[in-house]
Amino acid sequence: MRKSQVIAYFGGVTATAEALELTTQAVSMWPEVVPRVRQWQIEVLTGGELRAQRKLAPKASA
Repeated sequence: MRKSQVIAYFGGVTATAEALELTTQAVSMWPEVVPRVRQWQIEVLTGGELRAQRKLAPKASA
């Protein structure tokens, strides 16, 4: 799930922060791929319209 998708869905950074009960600064600090725990929260809040990524990214080799 991409940060830009989430912000567009909720209608802006402020609306996203309010929906998730976060500060606007917290939302602004997300990388482009939304943190996994927030993805699940967003999936629940949107009734599945935005879906959490089910696969983990491959681990980098050492």
